[in-house]
Amino acid sequence: MLDVKEKQEHKARAELLRLTERLVEARGELLTQQTILEDIAYGLTRQNPKKRLGHQEFFLKHSATSDELIRKLKEKVRTLEVEQRGKVAEVLRLRRFKQGLERLREETKRQFIREQEMLEQKEQDERAGISFIRKAQKQEIANG
Repeated sequence: MLDVKEKQEHKARAELLRLTERLVEARGELLTQQTILEDIAYGLTRQNPKKRLGHQEFFLKHSATSDELIRKLKEKVRTLEVEQRGKVAEVLRLRRFKQGLERLREETKRQFIREQEMLEQKEQDERAGISFIRKAQKQEIANG
């Protein structure tokens, strides 16, 4: 059972790692898109007003597409964050369960060792008792 839980935890951790990588990638893409839009808008504000009007018109036509892409990326990031929180909770649950099994195994091992030590002590006591009785019988025979 412990081996199964260890494998499940390992698998969940690998999934968490892949999910985190996807999240980092999505956040990076979102940041890139936002930076591009900000840079273009900033560049437009610095242009000559006569040239700026044509560029602004072009920017506004294409900004809707960029805004939609950014909206989708934000939604993807939110979804991945929810998945990541769920996977972290799963990993922690598996880890706690596995640790409980490990403690149970250790306790069972300690109990087994105690029982074996008690059995060995009982055997030694019986041997000592038998040895004592034999010595006493030999002395009786010798004295008798």
